[in-house]
Amino acid sequence: MKLKPDPIAEELADLAWAVAHPARVQIVRLLIGRDACMCGEIVDCLPLAQSTVSQHLKILKESGLIQGEVDGPKVCYCVNEQSLARLKKLIGDL
Repeated sequence: MKLKPDPIAEELADLAWAVAHPARVQIVRLLIGRDACMCGEIVDCLPLAQSTVSQHLKILKESGLIQGEVDGPKVCYCVNEQSLARLKKLIGDL
């Protein structure tokens, strides 16, 4: 029996992939406890190079789990509460 394409499964896979790296999980956890955080603050909390953190932030932002807002020369990040709630629901529905 062949399964039909499932957009819900694809959505879950995309969101799960975004948090499928320990550094990205740490970033999301860090942002959950704050209203907003500058990239430099995130870099200071992780044992990773700034360029590596930026790449992880890009993946999280592309997934919609976090949002970034330009504040002068810096970018301020926060969790997208709706996307995080959606991820939790999709996992709970497994």
